[in-house]
Amino acid sequence: MDMLFTTVFLALFIGLPIYLTARNLKVTFGKDSAFRRNKTPEKAEETTIRAALKESVSLDFQPTEDALPDNDLARFESKPMGTALLDVVTLLFGLLCSYLIIGVSADIMTVDYDKSVYVGHLHSPFHTQYGKTLVLIMLFFYVALIILCVCKPEKLSPLISAASIAFTMIGLVCLAFILIQLKITFCITLYFFNVLIIAVRRIHFHITEHVRLANERNTQFRNKAAEKLHKLISKISGMTAFSFLLIFPAAGLLEILFILIGQGPDGFIKAFTMTADWTFSTQTPPPPIEYKGHYLCTVAARGHKKIVKPLRYGNRLGERIIVNRQLLAANAFEDMIKEKLPHFHKFVRDIYDKYGYPVSRHITTKSRADLTYIIMKPLEFIFILTLYTFDKNPENRIAVQYSDYNYKRGEI
Repeated sequence: MDMLFTTVFLALFIGLPIYLTARNLKVTFGKDSAFRRNKTPEKAEETTIRAALKESVSLDFQPTEDALPDNDLARFESKPMGTALLDVVTLLFGLLCSYLIIGVSADIMTVDYDKSVYVGHLHSPFHTQYGKTLVLIMLFFYVALIILCVCKPEKLSPLISAASIAFTMIGLVCLAFILIQLKITFCITLYFFNVLIIAVRRIHFHITEHVRLANERNTQFRNKAAEKLHKLISKISGMTAFSFLLIFPAAGLLEILFILIGQGPDGFIKAFTMTADWTFSTQTPPPPIEYKGHYLCTVAARGHKKIVKPLRYGNRLGERIIVNRQLLAANAFEDMIKEKLPHFHKFVRDIYDKYGYPVSRHITTKSRADLTYIIMKPLEFIFILTLYTFDKNPENRIAVQYSDYNYKRGEI
């Protein structure tokens, strides 16, 4: 019986951790790792050309994995769910093992420094009151890292994706301090190493996927800063594992920035909307027209251009109106809650119809329109924040408002 217990113990708490570590190293640094498969577009093209030349010389030649186009390289880790499952097992089982090892190797009592403990026992390594904050941070860390492991980047909304990376990086710092506080042992160090490698690999994968998606969709960035970030992130995605490890914190921060400010409508949508006078047009040709609408439409048409920033013409109930970013965001928010929460949408719409129209009748001057626009600004931020949290392509939904473009039909 003792022999069986010893065998099971060795297999679970020594054999399995060694296997998971070996597999983690292979996936990250091996010849088939995502880092080696992922190349910059130029290198991928060169490799493909070399493979084609080689194939023309030998009919028996079979293209290697390295000869795959850049699109397929970036999808390396998105195919096998086994990789994600093993990553999650490594995180949770390693956490359990670490907890058991600490509990067995040291007699720790959950009391603070100002209370006496038995001889040979230790006080709590973390203050019982303030330690609750640490527990909360680590909880967010594990949830965030598991999200990065099991969810494809294109399925996550921008805010959830950015928050997951942010909490992962914060959690890694906290975990390092925890290990130092606990007087690091080999087993605990091994676990931290595995967690670090998983986090690095997953964040790198999300970077390469966001670069791929932006290229495939021909994303039209809303500002030059986003374009520069895209170029920088593209270069980072082609780094080797060792090089990426050296700049990991900076790469993570750049990816968070890119996710948040690098959003933009797809090129497919822009092909139709970057025109004037047509069904899907978004550009405002001179001279501007006057439109006596209501709600935010009045603000878009009547305010000073420098303040309300009109963008284009739109179509509202068969009437031609001028719209701005605030109006588009508000309508996109309404469109989303109508789609996801129809009963709540009816409630909100009834309130808006009841109070919005009487208020709009008093917006009769440019100055009043400007004031209304400024008052509505906090709501605009809430609308955009909600869209970036719950919609995976928020800028697409915003771009097509007040046009005849069917968002769901045109989604790619």
